[in-house]
Amino acid sequence: MVTPVKKVPIHLQSAQCRLLIKNGKVVNEDGIEQVDVYIEDARIKQMGNHLIIPGGTRVIDAAGKFILPGGVDANVHFQKPFAGVTESVDNFYRGTRAALIGGTTTIIDCVIPDDSEESLIDAFNKWKGWAEDKVCCDYALRVALPGGELTESKKQEMETLTGEEFGVNTFHLAMSGKAKMSDLDLIEAFQHCRTIGALAQVHPESGELIAREERSLLARGITGPEGFAMAHSELAEEEATMRATTLANQVGCPIYVGPVMSLLAAEIIQRKKRRGQVLFAETTPGALASTGEDYWNQCWRHAAGFVCAPPIRRGQHEALLQFACQGENDGFDCIASDHCTFNGKQKAFGKDDFTKIPTGVNGAESRMSVLWEKAVHSGKMDPTLFVALTSSIPAKLFNLYPSKGRIEVGADADVLIWDPESTYVISAKDHQLKVDFNILEGMICHGKADTVISQGRVSVDDGQIRVMQGAGRFLPLPPFAKHVYDKVTAKEEADNHFPTGVARTETDMAIMNGGDIPPPTPPKQDQAEPAPSQQQTTFDLRSHPDVPDFDSSARSSPQRSSVRVRAPPGGKSCGGFW
Repeated sequence: MVTPVKKVPIHLQSAQCRLLIKNGKVVNEDGIEQVDVYIEDARIKQMGNHLIIPGGTRVIDAAGKFILPGGVDANVHFQKPFAGVTESVDNFYRGTRAALIGGTTTIIDCVIPDDSEESLIDAFNKWKGWAEDKVCCDYALRVALPGGELTESKKQEMETLTGEEFGVNTFHLAMSGKAKMSDLDLIEAFQHCRTIGALAQVHPESGELIAREERSLLARGITGPEGFAMAHSELAEEEATMRATTLANQVGCPIYVGPVMSLLAAEIIQRKKRRGQVLFAETTPGALASTGEDYWNQCWRHAAGFVCAPPIRRGQHEALLQFACQGENDGFDCIASDHCTFNGKQKAFGKDDFTKIPTGVNGAESRMSVLWEKAVHSGKMDPTLFVALTSSIPAKLFNLYPSKGRIEVGADADVLIWDPESTYVISAKDHQLKVDFNILEGMICHGKADTVISQGRVSVDDGQIRVMQGAGRFLPLPPFAKHVYDKVTAKEEADNHFPTGVARTETDMAIMNGGDIPPPTPPKQDQAEPAPSQQQTTFDLRSHPDVPDFDSSARSSPQRSSVRVRAPPGGKSCGGFW
């Protein structure tokens, strides 16, 4: 599949192809250094001090600011169809435009086949066609598997999609909803992902538990958004997280769980990471900044605006933030927006039944600012971990590193100049999204991207937007990502993952403690035994103790001897009877 060459307007050429960023602090996941950065032809060409650069280069002063690698948002849903009647309002143009303003220069969307009849390749081509002429930043795609049995034809398509022509290295598996997979199908999918070098992404919710709670709540007359939050319980997320990670570990498949919205699920992930499982997890800015109380708001539109799956949990945002601050070994690996927005009229599809409310919230534009405000500005996280969670680790997971996610010579010129002193208030009135609602309304953020450079061109200049529709490039994601499969190999070697049997001789196999094999106990009769008849007896007079112990034939013998009774009963008065 050949990607057509796009023409760049003249006003985006010349000086913008040569940039020098001076006086800033370069932040990578492994350290901070004060060096200048020279960019030419969409690449970082030089780094250091006192650089020799050609004339005509535009110089950007970053004094007092940080120079960061462009953000990588690993989980977005732009232009996502819903129930065959509508689609999410932020399409690939509006979504990537807003992402760029917030500092994200690469997004990864999810291809979702219409049903089990649509081939994975057809769905991929359809999604790529939607994105190609709209995206303002670089993008990649992962593919969701339909529910039901993973047939041989689907396995072949998965393998084809991981090739150079398509460039997919991640497959999304559902445990709830219409695309729900059984445990057996999950195992098959995990096994095949391991074989073809892919990463398995799982949405952690138990479909059976959710369906049971939905029926119960609707029967009790609870139809509002609060019903959604109650039906999609924390226990449903915990159970699915435990089950998915266990099944994946059993077959040696690397697994990416997300979004994780509850502390119970996060604790399972932490425990399994410490035990050595190859496991990665994400959470969202909404989970870190929202209290989870809004589902019970009196205003239906406000409450419905927060409906997402899994839902934001009541009172858990501080605990999840603390979990994020622990880093990839003990906490989350990345912060992704899970951006999928619907306006008020679209949310109203479920005004009488919470199960029909389109799920999804915003986050692509404010993802990086929210994390900076909650973690870095508050002193809980340093800028290097911020870069790791928003850029470096997601780039590694999806095999884009170090072209993405790092400031170094040879890397793509996706660069942010981050102003830690800049302050703004998040509001639906001012955001660049098309959706009419913002779950982070009124939040004050200290820190934002002052200048955004994408593909070596300035896309946001001192807050001014200079994006071009369709300028984004499709990024193939090669399989067997080093960051992922090096860990898989190390775990297999440590666990001796390929077991061997015990060689036994005939002597070893001899059964020394033999004995007969006892027969099975006969089954108990279904009918009770009949009661004994009262008209029958087993009594035998011949066994009576008064039966004489001599032969009865002797009675008629003339030679029978007599016996004289000396003391007859009744005394001698009885006469001669005796």
